[in-house]
Amino acid sequence: MELILIQSKIYEIRGQRVMLDYDLAEMYRVETRILNQAVKRNMRRFPSDFMFRLSMEEWEDMLSQFVMTYPSKRPKKAMPYAFTEQGVAMLSGLLNSEIAIDMNIRIMRAFVAMRNVLTFAKEENVLPALIDRIKALEEVSEETLAAINDLSEDTQKEFDDIYIALTELAAKHKQVNKPRNPIGFRKPEN
Repeated sequence: MELILIQSKIYEIRGQRVMLDYDLAEMYRVETRILNQAVKRNMRRFPSDFMFRLSMEEWEDMLSQFVMTYPSKRPKKAMPYAFTEQGVAMLSGLLNSEIAIDMNIRIMRAFVAMRNVLTFAKEENVLPALIDRIKALEEVSEETLAAINDLSEDTQKEFDDIYIALTELAAKHKQVNKPRNPIGFRKPEN
């Protein structure tokens, strides 16, 4: 899986970056219940700072704020488990398949990449530069909108001119089509 796809499955809950059990199960190519059974058999490896169960309120909040991929895969009774970076690392000791090991390495790289981006942004004062860029884009956007409005006014004036010309043409057409007086020896029939 690509780094960006993995990063898109990392959420921030309770101030921690976490991955949900069903996303991990999909990546490891196991069923969610199998992953959760392995975790339950080894609960000592997962203290509360490695893994926690979402509350109903947190789950509903996530569903309302994000476009969740497949929330219907969740069991209806149980709320999902959220695994912190350390919890995901601990999972690697439980799931020993080649796929799980390879995926775990990729997930760890995704967590590290996210941490590096945040650290870099703080250290290099990238935020002020981004704010300046956004302001510049907003100014350009406002100028573009003003130009579009000017164009709209010009276009509206042209439409008005066309409408007036068509109205005058219709009036001339009425004058041309009115009955003419007959010419010659015939008398008009009354």
